[in-house]
Amino acid sequence: MDGNNSSAAVVVAIYAALAYDIIAAINSSPQTTEINASKRADTLMKWVHLGIAQVALFTAMGILLDKRRWPPLLGGGVASVLLYVQYVHAKKAGLESAEPGTEDY
Repeated sequence: MDGNNSSAAVVVAIYAALAYDIIAAINSSPQTTEINASKRADTLMKWVHLGIAQVALFTAMGILLDKRRWPPLLGGGVASVLLYVQYVHAKKAGLESAEPGTEDY
């Protein structure tokens, strides 16, 4: 593997990690979403959407600054899609579950 491919792999990994870090910073986890969906699904998903918006901002900055453009887009894009799908699934599974959540109100 030449230096360009190795460098691209690093940039893709950085943007994927950035997406996961941003979402993790403002959300507990898909598991928490599933467990507490019956009481907090809308609030939890609001923060997922805000996280995705932040990832889009940082990914756009990376696209502007990286001459190749595709590594930030691939890393931030794939990680965002994967995380979003997980949270949507967690919300759906939580709302369909009869199990009690972990929070008392």
